[in-house]
Amino acid sequence: MPISQIEQLLKDALELNELYVKGEGSHFQVIAVSAQFDGASRVKKQQMVYAPLSALIADGTVHALSIKAFTPEEWQRERKFLMPE
Repeated sequence: MPISQIEQLLKDALELNELYVKGEGSHFQVIAVSAQFDGASRVKKQQMVYAPLSALIADGTVHALSIKAFTPEEWQRERKFLMPE
């Protein structure tokens, strides 16, 4: 599955400030940043990212998915740990 397809599904479903998708085959890692996550628990944020990809997960196209979801403020603090220069 092309990463661009996953990116497009997420961009169409969510109002994202930033999106990073890595992976190959059927294993992917997603970092999503959106103000829409404000006030949501960590689990709820992950569910919001998971939902647009649920059909791909159900049919096995995506086998493993790691999701990290942040508000823009959280991302300001976390990005230095997750994306070292």
